[in-house]
Amino acid sequence: MSDTDDKDSKTEAPSEKKVRDALEKGNIPFSREAPLFASILGILIGLAFAVRSNTKTLTEKLSLFINRPQDFRLETGADAANLIQAVAIEVGQCLIPVIVILAACSLSASILQNVPSVVAERIRPQWNRVSPVGGWKRIFGRQGLVEFLKSLFKFGTMTLVSILLLRSEQYKVLNAMFSDPSLLPELMLTMAMRLVSAIAIATIVLVAADLLWARFKWHSDLKMTKQEVKEEYKQMEGDPMVKARMRSLAQDRSRKRMLAAVPKATFVIANPTHYAIALRYERSEASAPIVVAKGQDLIALKIREIAEKNGVPVIEDKPLARSMYNHVEVDRMIPPDFYKAVAQILFYILTRSK
Repeated sequence: MSDTDDKDSKTEAPSEKKVRDALEKGNIPFSREAPLFASILGILIGLAFAVRSNTKTLTEKLSLFINRPQDFRLETGADAANLIQAVAIEVGQCLIPVIVILAACSLSASILQNVPSVVAERIRPQWNRVSPVGGWKRIFGRQGLVEFLKSLFKFGTMTLVSILLLRSEQYKVLNAMFSDPSLLPELMLTMAMRLVSAIAIATIVLVAADLLWARFKWHSDLKMTKQEVKEEYKQMEGDPMVKARMRSLAQDRSRKRMLAAVPKATFVIANPTHYAIALRYERSEASAPIVVAKGQDLIALKIREIAEKNGVPVIEDKPLARSMYNHVEVDRMIPPDFYKAVAQILFYILTRSK
């Protein structure tokens, strides 16, 4: 069966068990564009708050390279290393807040989509992950086409936004060549913020569509065929044929045990072929007669046959046998409602035996 035919046959919604199993194995709906969008927002937040506040200080310190180059010793390699280290520290103090904000936004985007969990199944080596055939299908399949279209959209959006922004700011860029160099960082920061803001706005639609697509594809991949639904039901509830067979075996064992107890009965009440109830009464065992066997039709005839073969009295009382059959249970005492009628039968049997 081809993959297309297999997907076409999956017409049933995924069961709760299949969804639960998928989540336990780490198969969760996940949008790759959401963390990317969060990263863009993180860059924008970092530029607006962290970088802007540090830009002036960083500019003043770096301007010393132009205004007072004689203050920096570069006579040996150690001097150069110290200078590079000092510059790196100053730049790092400016960029570290941005990196922290960027990481926090990316992690938040992933955590908000799904609760993080450790799944050994995801890191277990699997051949289909390194299989050339599987890789070819992923690249040129439906998912590969969707990823290509998303990448094409992102590339086209960023290119278009960059071109439009540079066109609108081209005169400022040209004028900056003849202005105070200390103003360049502020100009570059402003242009970067405008560029990142425009890209974030342009990709909102892509992120929303990708979130919906991830959920839809995940749900679609978990769909089941009618045969899978039947097999899962059998696993959860048990195979109906097996259950029926087990129930039949249990009934056979109970019937044999019940018939084996008939010879120990005190008497049998019958109607004369449809119903039969075997009762045992011993004062030392219970305060009322106990039902050791009951049955109708063929079982009733079998009870009568065993009773007559073992000398157990059989009393024919149609109304009493029919009434008792529906109200008594095997291995339990008879209800108080039948005490009087059964006592009369016991008195009759004891009198006749004397």
